[in-house]
Amino acid sequence: MDTILFLGFAVAYLALLVWGIVLAARHRWWTPANFPLLVVAALVYDNAVLGAGRFIGEGPLLEFLNYARYYIHAAITPVLVAWALHTLRRAGFGWAQARWYQVASIGAALALTVVEYFLEVRGLELAPQEEFGVLSYGNVEPATGPPLMVLVVAGVLVIAGAMIWKRQKWPWLFVGAVIMTIGSGIELPIDSGAITNAFELVLLVSILATKAFQDGQDADAARVSGSLRPSAAVRA
Repeated sequence: MDTILFLGFAVAYLALLVWGIVLAARHRWWTPANFPLLVVAALVYDNAVLGAGRFIGEGPLLEFLNYARYYIHAAITPVLVAWALHTLRRAGFGWAQARWYQVASIGAALALTVVEYFLEVRGLELAPQEEFGVLSYGNVEPATGPPLMVLVVAGVLVIAGAMIWKRQKWPWLFVGAVIMTIGSGIELPIDSGAITNAFELVLLVSILATKAFQDGQDADAARVSGSLRPSAAVRA
């Protein structure tokens, strides 16, 4: 059952990635607003590897693919912090327009990547494991709790979501971040290791929906600004 769920999530994230690419192509590419595309692409890979594990079979290939899952997670997930801080800039908070703020937001993401590497990835040893019909390679040392990086990312998203809700009357980033935080912190009476991925999907949908909303806000502001600009004849 979980094999089907993971493959289904991979397809859902692929559809989400296509939506994100359309949004980026419609507006602009080189902006922190597109950072979530990296996370969505990573989740396509993550869920596809988990879903395909039983078909690949135990061995060096599957082990390598699972090692990559851990490294990609450590390197990519922290960019959501930079993205969340960038949403506050797009929301029009004056203090978020400063150059130091932009540098600090990128620096925070890089710092979290370094922390995740030293706490979770360095010295990583994997062993084959099978759970609910899914064959993968997992850390030989069991987790003692949610990683620090995940807690920080979730906290920043919740705070940014609340501020955007108050400023732009858009509640959905906050709702998605809260659902993800609560869903990941409780044990559901369901025989599945994939169910928590549904909460991740809710979060990423809320993130891309927030990007689409702010893209629309920026486009509306640009149109208003253009309509208020005096024509060449008037300026003359």
